[in-house]
Amino acid sequence: MLSLGIAQAGFDSCLVARRLLYLWLIMTHLTVPISAQDLDGAKRQVREAIAAGAEMLELRTDYLEALDAVSVVALIAETRDAGRGRIPAIVTCRDPREGGAKPYPDELRILVLLKAVEAGADFVDLEYANFLRPEIGHTIRACLATRPRSRLILSAHDFRGRFRDIGGLHREIIQTCPIAIPKLVYTAAHINDCFGAFDLLHETQGDRIVLCMGESGLISRILAKKLGSLVTFASVDEQAATAPGQLTVGKLKGLYHQDSIDAQTELFGVIADPVGHSLSPTIHNACFADKGMNRLYLPLLVQGGQKEFDVFLDNVLTRPWLDFRGFSVTIPHKHSALEYVRRNGGFVEPLADEIGAANTLIVARASSPWEHGQDGRATNKEPRVSACNTDYAGALDAITQGMGIERAGLRGVPVAVVGAGGVSRAIVAGLTDAGVKVTIYNRTVKRAEELATEFHCQAAGLDELSRLDAKLLINCTSIGMHPHVDATPVPAEYLKPDMAVFDTVYNPAETLLLRQAKEKGARTIDGIAMFVNQAAAQFHLFTGQTANAGLMRDVVIRSA
Repeated sequence: MLSLGIAQAGFDSCLVARRLLYLWLIMTHLTVPISAQDLDGAKRQVREAIAAGAEMLELRTDYLEALDAVSVVALIAETRDAGRGRIPAIVTCRDPREGGAKPYPDELRILVLLKAVEAGADFVDLEYANFLRPEIGHTIRACLATRPRSRLILSAHDFRGRFRDIGGLHREIIQTCPIAIPKLVYTAAHINDCFGAFDLLHETQGDRIVLCMGESGLISRILAKKLGSLVTFASVDEQAATAPGQLTVGKLKGLYHQDSIDAQTELFGVIADPVGHSLSPTIHNACFADKGMNRLYLPLLVQGGQKEFDVFLDNVLTRPWLDFRGFSVTIPHKHSALEYVRRNGGFVEPLADEIGAANTLIVARASSPWEHGQDGRATNKEPRVSACNTDYAGALDAITQGMGIERAGLRGVPVAVVGAGGVSRAIVAGLTDAGVKVTIYNRTVKRAEELATEFHCQAAGLDELSRLDAKLLINCTSIGMHPHVDATPVPAEYLKPDMAVFDTVYNPAETLLLRQAKEKGARTIDGIAMFVNQAAAQFHLFTGQTANAGLMRDVVIRSA
């Protein structure tokens, strides 16, 4: 017991020295897990990770097939020899109960961590639940007391859902071992589950790692640097990912501008379900970079209906320190966006009110809905949410440009609109304003009839497409969108050479519908034109500056 007490005293006395030594660790490090099954493969991954831009490595030794202490020491040496400068590494031998790859016994896993400390590992990661076991916790403490250069990460993972009390767990770890770095990682079943992690990062200081797993938790990995998590994890490629929702280094650094994020970064995003196909982050982030703006645009997977949408926006608006300033809104939330702003007393653009759908929300401290200062930032007055619709003008411009006519030339033209959702509402509103003879075709006829009644046009079921007699056919559904590229909303036999066919789907640029229309000799209009038009208008609303529409189109074409 006396020796353990001395070890504990030595362990605690290293606190100040370690914190001074690792003062540089206040930044967030882009950390790449090394998860190969053999030593040669792991060494190769180390070199690839460093070449890709890793700022730290996580040596997941539980992935090694023939795990032994000698291999671990050799792998640590490899991290020192690879690259031009020394790159820090976390050594982990994860317990299978918390996501470990192989069921190695406790004795071997602890031995690996001890040998890693002796070999000079920067960090070792041990499960907090195991640290609480006296025979493990005392052994780790004693070893670290003799190696002040190494730091201890105490981790907890929940692959089923949220922690019951993440703040309480964080405090417990700090109280149990003040020198340790708490690592708390849980699964987000919905994007709204992420806000507990954000709150913890906002309310605490010092080194800590807090992330959410799964597709719904993806934004926590991107925002880790803004909120001050010690690390965020990314894989060299998708096959090498070691946790659900883990991004690649290339995507985190390229698409989401990891190197430029800081605490002052303003946030925007597209609210959708699904959202993985969206090119909105690609074009808006490219335009932010083009203008030299400290802004970041995120994919926001908001599942559910009005209730879940409302909870998400409430979560955002009650946390102004997150710096969300605006949203693009698409399927299936355009009506929910409008209703939210109406109920909360925000500004609703008359056009969006008439259409009954909003595709853009502006969150600003401004006396008018889109008042910006000279630097493009929202002026610092009372918070307010504004709703507007840029689909209307974006669609009409795409149609008239594609058909080679002025808006006046649309008057009296028979047009078939397939779909009765948010995109349809904006397009039908624009077409009826232009004097077009519109018929709305939809699987649910009642929904088509309700929309047709609002805008004084005709409605029909999809089974009546066989009698189609229109000069312009517009697909306003998501049918044919990536990844379901072999689907089409209108059978090829219903298409005619004297038609113009406009597909609002922009990914892929040439859908099956457009390809079949071209084969029939019809004029085709892709969704890129509308997408770029409405996105450029959104960018202006977000920033007060004119978007580089040419850059937007080039980015979409390269990415679609």
